[in-house]
Amino acid sequence: MAESSFFTDMLQSITDRGRQLLFSGSRSPQVATEVDLRTLCEMLLSSRGEASGMALAAEILERWSALSSDDTQSFLHMLYENFGPDETQLDAAIDHYRMEKSSAAVTSLHRAAEPRRQELLRRLNYAPNGTAKLVQMRQRLLATKAKTAEYEALDADFVHLFGSWFNRGFLTLRPIDWTTPAYILEKIIQYEAVHEIAGWDELRRRLAPADRRCFAFFHPRLADEPLVFVEVALTQSVPGAIKNVLDEGREQIAADEATTAVFYSISNCQDGLRGISFGNFLIKQVVEDLRKDLTGLRNFVTLSPVPGFARWLAQARAGTVNPLLSDAAQETLLLLDDPNWVKSESNRTEVERVLMPLAARYFLTERTAENRPVDPVARFHLGNGARLEKLNFLGDRSPKAMKQAHGLMVNYLYKLDDIVANHEAMAQRGEVIASPSVKNLLNETDESRRAGNGNQGSRAFAQIKNSALGGGRQ
Repeated sequence: MAESSFFTDMLQSITDRGRQLLFSGSRSPQVATEVDLRTLCEMLLSSRGEASGMALAAEILERWSALSSDDTQSFLHMLYENFGPDETQLDAAIDHYRMEKSSAAVTSLHRAAEPRRQELLRRLNYAPNGTAKLVQMRQRLLATKAKTAEYEALDADFVHLFGSWFNRGFLTLRPIDWTTPAYILEKIIQYEAVHEIAGWDELRRRLAPADRRCFAFFHPRLADEPLVFVEVALTQSVPGAIKNVLDEGREQIAADEATTAVFYSISNCQDGLRGISFGNFLIKQVVEDLRKDLTGLRNFVTLSPVPGFARWLAQARAGTVNPLLSDAAQETLLLLDDPNWVKSESNRTEVERVLMPLAARYFLTERTAENRPVDPVARFHLGNGARLEKLNFLGDRSPKAMKQAHGLMVNYLYKLDDIVANHEAMAQRGEVIASPSVKNLLNETDESRRAGNGNQGSRAFAQIKNSALGGGRQ
């Protein structure tokens, strides 16, 4: 922290000196307000002095921070319109490459094809707190509703640069506990995105006990801002419901008695870094650290939400997708339209009978256009090498989970010996590795369901054609 503060103070000193140089003599600080942002950006690109460059970058970002919403959109449009590739240079580089396919021609083409705004963003990063400001700039860009070609081009520039600036080599893993400074703990409360932290007492219950852990990634240019954090429960079994993890009256255990580490909440903190993946590195690093500290740990699992399931099921019920729902299944699912359906044991039994095979289909057979699972959390964990281990009916009865997933939760298993093979199955072939219990849900037929339930209820789920799921692959 002290080094970061010293570095920031040094940058600010250089910036102030640069401003004195820029606005000395016949120029005054008031002149800066008369120069439009586009001109300042051009000046920054042509600047060769370090102090003057930092001063210009600071001036631009300060002016940008004060812009209204409409003016922010105009600024982003200006970046797209006026700071793209130099078309004359690009045409010349293309002609050169066509005539001479040499390494020099490739280098020239690469330089000419890069939009000028990428270099502008690099130079804006010179300013004190420049990285934080640029993350905020992308956050405003992502808030833009119209996803036009202009938006896509600007976002690609940010993603390209942030992917380098925030790569794993620059990130520091820190444990978060009850002794962590309050200003960081406040941000843990603020940024928790999966299971809301109601206040300091609840935060203490998640951090202080011996069987709880929390870790976060930090970046040196955002020293006091966590990028992503994970909350971990140390247990003696794999939980199927979040209540078992967060219940205030749960029985606590000593850390060295735990056999299972449960990753029950992973929260990205900076919306401007959306799509810049940290969570996969975070989980793997935390697993390694926990294994060193607690040699009795044998299982590493998640207890994860299913944020896209209710939306997908609504489409299925509306007939906009084809999950082969029978009339009887449609009738049973009408129970979900009553907010109080979960209070009735008979309703819960009927809904579970229909819902769980549908949930298995959602994970194992439904795909995006890119042949990936439709659920975003599933894409993350399965792409990271986990196995789809168990589907948990009513694992989370909070209003948010009931709205997003009808209470469904999932355990993903990180078995260290299988992570690479599982990752390759998903990355190369789009295949989901699943446990037998999940595959059996998918393979249940109407006949086996009747045999298992006697005469209970009506026909709930039309036969789903089996996929070739040998070895967990479809």
